[in-house]
Amino acid sequence: MSNNISANSLQISQVLYDFIEREATPGSGISPDQFWNSLAEIVAEYAPRNKALLDKRDSLQTQIDDWHKAHDMAYYLSHRDEYKQFLLDIGYLVPEGEDFKVNTWNSDYEISICAGPQLVVPVMNARYALNAANARWGSLFNALYGTDVIPVSGNEKKGYDHDRGQKVIDWADDFLDQAIPLEQGRHSQVSAYGLINQDGHIALQVELEDGTTTMLTNQDKLVGWQGFSEAPEALLFVNHGLHMEVQIDGENQIGKQHHANIKDIVMESAMTTIQDCEDSVAAVDGEDKVSVYRNWLGLMHGTLQESFDKGGETITRRLSQDRFYKGTSGETVSMQGRSLLLVRNVGHLMTTDAVLDRDGNEIPEGILDAMVTTLCGKHDLLRNSPVRNSRNGNIYIVKPKMHGPEEAAFTNDLFNAVEDALELKRNTIKVGVMDEERRTSVNLKECIRAVQERIFFINTGFLDRTGDEIHTSMHAGPFLPKDAVKGQPWIDAYENSNVDKGIECGFIGKAQIGKGMWAKPDQMADMMMQKVAHPNVGASCAWVPSPTAATLHAIHYHQINVTATQRRLASRTKANVDDILTIPLMTENNLTAEDIQKELDNNAQGILGYVVRWIDNGVGCSKVPDINNVGLMEDRATCRISSQHIANWLCHDICSEEQVMESMKRMARIVDKQNAGDSLYHNMAPGFDGIAFQAACDLVIRGMEQPNGYTEPVLHGRRKELKSST
Repeated sequence: MSNNISANSLQISQVLYDFIEREATPGSGISPDQFWNSLAEIVAEYAPRNKALLDKRDSLQTQIDDWHKAHDMAYYLSHRDEYKQFLLDIGYLVPEGEDFKVNTWNSDYEISICAGPQLVVPVMNARYALNAANARWGSLFNALYGTDVIPVSGNEKKGYDHDRGQKVIDWADDFLDQAIPLEQGRHSQVSAYGLINQDGHIALQVELEDGTTTMLTNQDKLVGWQGFSEAPEALLFVNHGLHMEVQIDGENQIGKQHHANIKDIVMESAMTTIQDCEDSVAAVDGEDKVSVYRNWLGLMHGTLQESFDKGGETITRRLSQDRFYKGTSGETVSMQGRSLLLVRNVGHLMTTDAVLDRDGNEIPEGILDAMVTTLCGKHDLLRNSPVRNSRNGNIYIVKPKMHGPEEAAFTNDLFNAVEDALELKRNTIKVGVMDEERRTSVNLKECIRAVQERIFFINTGFLDRTGDEIHTSMHAGPFLPKDAVKGQPWIDAYENSNVDKGIECGFIGKAQIGKGMWAKPDQMADMMMQKVAHPNVGASCAWVPSPTAATLHAIHYHQINVTATQRRLASRTKANVDDILTIPLMTENNLTAEDIQKELDNNAQGILGYVVRWIDNGVGCSKVPDINNVGLMEDRATCRISSQHIANWLCHDICSEEQVMESMKRMARIVDKQNAGDSLYHNMAPGFDGIAFQAACDLVIRGMEQPNGYTEPVLHGRRKELKSST
């Protein structure tokens, strides 16, 4: 990317300069000169601090590597107290300070009060970004009818299948019994839903099929309605803070079939959405970064739209409007029509050539992200949009891949500087700390302390966390196969500690405690059985891969009162840091040659399937078929764990480089076959000389060299190479 505009000692790519001048600053109260001058000052102060933090990462890693090289696996296993003391001595593990409660204030309802699903979407893709933003409300009937939550028999009729529709109705009746139970009878016995006036207050009265009438067990669950009180068209209910709209229409095809003329139940679904600038996008230069920033600005302006062809018809996506109802006491009830949007910046590692400093060096990408995404977010605060995002006047930035309290404190200081530069009140920027690096997990309380005035979110992420676990302890010994790693004590301790620390630090009623992604978007029945565990362990939000998954996962938050669960968990025995520090090593190698080959093939296929789209098409997140042709949502986190796992086995001679390369080439042919129907796809076989294949091999063969095992340096470098060659 040519950096040919000079401003305030910076060299700025033309496309970014124009975006700031013509699109981002107008209406923000900040002039382009103010923006660039502030950025130059922030870069001058914070870029050296950023580099010092990265140097410390490298220094700690070198010391840990040296310790493990000097002490074999048997020594580590029998001297774990000595290992822990070593981590304290070098500053990797820090002493826990006195108890405290976070001081975050004025967070939006979706953050502080209501538990519910959370979407993560690449903001670089406007259609996906809009779909996710509009996923605040979703059709339960469509979600049930169109997925395997209700098993598919294979005998369904083309078009609308009446029998399957009846199964949807039956399933929904059971759900209503859980969420809004009746004083007598069941929802399956209702023949009509009506409203009555009780001393000036509207209440729900239902008629049962035997002619009797009954009421809700808790009338406060009725919030409002649309239509006329004697013939309501929609009824709005609330349960555990989540809303649902029961739509009534006896003329509708579904309404005619339903015993009480319900045509749909529209669920409040994705309460929050992370619009991602990081792991799920492939943004490697100024042009790419502007594509990311422009979509985020469009969401904050309320102007983002995307048109596409569907069945020969042009469809245009825009942000949904708010929803309005008549309240039960005569008031107007307004419901947010869109998911509360958060934005995930990049971490501290990468630099960007979109802006060069006074010495011609690339600036830290995270600094640029903080300035630009906050500038864009200011338009929402100034009400420059016909629709509001944060009604409480906040900008929510999720910060990934921070290593320990010092890096969290750096982010806090950086956000202070950005607020000052962009004329925002202190702590307008709220921060989400992703607990996905080992040094953060074992020091989480102190990480939270460092951002206690602005923190709104912590979560766990098994994939990145495992990738860092492997890289940090690369020389400790060979790791167990990936599936076996999940069953080791450290993972439960990590997951439980995250919840424990959040509760201990006062997150209840103030901030989210989150859990990770369900990666199989086509397997919703399994999701419904397994993901209920997340609210059950005290998570107030958990990631889902699609709007449909959000609608279904919302059921779990109706079934479980998360706040009550968190209060109960506050008294349990807390997870132990010693368990988190237990490295999931393969203490006995009982693997057969077949076991090893299967693990290599699984890892290699996943890496190749993801990397080829990243490099060749600039797709940072997509549904990639695994080795068994099951579609999995893949991003850089999945690539990190797979590449680090192979690197670890190479390090400890579980396999050879020749064996790995044979697997990579054989899996490349499989990936080629899986993508045979894609006209934009370029085969890796038989030449195996393409940039994408080389990138995948770099991640594995040079895996030990990658900083903290991250995939970004290789992927960015190879993507730039491809872009420059076309």
